[in-house]
Amino acid sequence: MYLLYADESGSPGDPQQNHFILAGFSIFERKAHWLSEEMDKIAIRFDPQNLSSVELHGSPMMTGKGIWRKIPHADRIAAIEDALKLIDGVHYRVFASVVNKTAISPDDPVRHTFEQIISRFDHFLARQYKYFSQAQRGLVIFDKHEKKEAPIQALAREFKTSGHTWGNLRNMAEVPVFVDSQATRLIQLADLIAYAIFRKYERNDTRFYQFIDRKFDYFGGVRHGLHESI
Repeated sequence: MYLLYADESGSPGDPQQNHFILAGFSIFERKAHWLSEEMDKIAIRFDPQNLSSVELHGSPMMTGKGIWRKIPHADRIAAIEDALKLIDGVHYRVFASVVNKTAISPDDPVRHTFEQIISRFDHFLARQYKYFSQAQRGLVIFDKHEKKEAPIQALAREFKTSGHTWGNLRNMAEVPVFVDSQATRLIQLADLIAYAIFRKYERNDTRFYQFIDRKFDYFGGVRHGLHESI
């Protein structure tokens, strides 16, 4: 089974922000433990005695909020970069949907981006069987958010039974699940990916994006992992 850890960056209802991002990365289930351990090695720099208290999230690390206030800026930036460098584009592939909210209005940014990212992940899974004879199912894992959980799960059921714009979901093992980001480093890594993409499109800042620019899902010379409506 392949897992897609995903998170958003930007607010769909904030008029001060132009863009909304839904992004994350795919990983084969047996590799999740090892990648999580690599993330722990980054987090342990900041509080080795209480590792679970260190959550790697882009915005607080960048701005120095909460526990990051006393951490030197250079150390915070290096941690973000080191985490993003773990994405290799082979075993871990980035999937993202970027929308300019004005460009897709009156469409809902959450529905628009979710349809894109889950259909592209489904396409990736179908490709594993078609070209590599690997029959795999997928599961999307989001950061826990009570207000979004029910709507996202309803959309997943709709896309599977009634179809989405390009067909039906065929390779999902279950509707998306929601977990507390404190409990899993891989949701934290998805957050960093979404944050890196948001800064690139919203602020034209590529300092973090450069580490994932070539790590999107590619096949046959085509970049399938990135959708833009800008």
